[in-house]
Amino acid sequence: MASPGLDIRLKKVNKVYKEGETITGFVVVNSRGECHHQGITLNMEGSVSLQLSAKSVGLFEAFYNSLKPIQLLNYAIDIVKPGKLPSGKTEIPFEVPLKAKGNKVLYETYHGVFVNIQYLLKVDMKRSLLNKDLLKQCEFIVECKDKEAENAKAKVIPFSITPDTLQNVKEKTNVPKFKIKGKLDTACCCISRPFSGELVVESCEAPLKSIELQLVRVETCGCAEGYAKDATEIQNIQIADGDVCRGLEIPIHMVFPRLFTCPTLLTNNFKVEFEINIVIVFHDNHIVTENFPIKLTRF
Repeated sequence: MASPGLDIRLKKVNKVYKEGETITGFVVVNSRGECHHQGITLNMEGSVSLQLSAKSVGLFEAFYNSLKPIQLLNYAIDIVKPGKLPSGKTEIPFEVPLKAKGNKVLYETYHGVFVNIQYLLKVDMKRSLLNKDLLKQCEFIVECKDKEAENAKAKVIPFSITPDTLQNVKEKTNVPKFKIKGKLDTACCCISRPFSGELVVESCEAPLKSIELQLVRVETCGCAEGYAKDATEIQNIQIADGDVCRGLEIPIHMVFPRLFTCPTLLTNNFKVEFEINIVIVFHDNHIVTENFPIKLTRF
């Protein structure tokens, strides 16, 4: 006989919860005949998993202790005692409060490269020795409601990019003469609103190929003995194509992707920060980059 089907259905379609709220839903069992089981358990887990990049592995022995997953919450409840379920569809309701474990703090859901913050509901149906246990898991999303966090502020940041402002350039004579001016509307951004600004190519000797806006995550893992810091690209958006008109205002507009960004997070064991790069690509594929650290907040 085919194994029963097991599923978790949350009442909230978007699966987004804040600390203190109650997660409600159903465990759904579909069975073609009577289903004997040794009990059904629901687990709610939340953890931060940290990973070292290939270049950092082996640098610090102390890392291996500080890189154990940090458990934020862990609850287990028995929702059905051992027995049998009737043929057909059975819906078992549940509700679990979303509260941190002990003195821990809940962080927002975030899927990064070296830092991952994830919250899961797992349902486990224990069965007799001859039958395989059934397991189903479902991710839900946590958003923080920390009103003490810094609110997004509209503080215009003007910028000017010329060969003289460039850093890490050995031969400045090889860089064509150019002047690009513009402004970012703020560097303390609300994560649910678009990042915006504008730029103008005032002059440029060489033809341009492209202007791009790059969103970068800077993840730091470590402890007092040392830190491993890695910057990786989240997304890259082209805001101008070809040799753009001089003096033309080019809008900067970018939506922060869900799950791959979270409010800027600074803790003892890890940090998640964000930066914006404005990337100028010349026709001969020379690339010039200007970097702007930004702070993300929920409010």
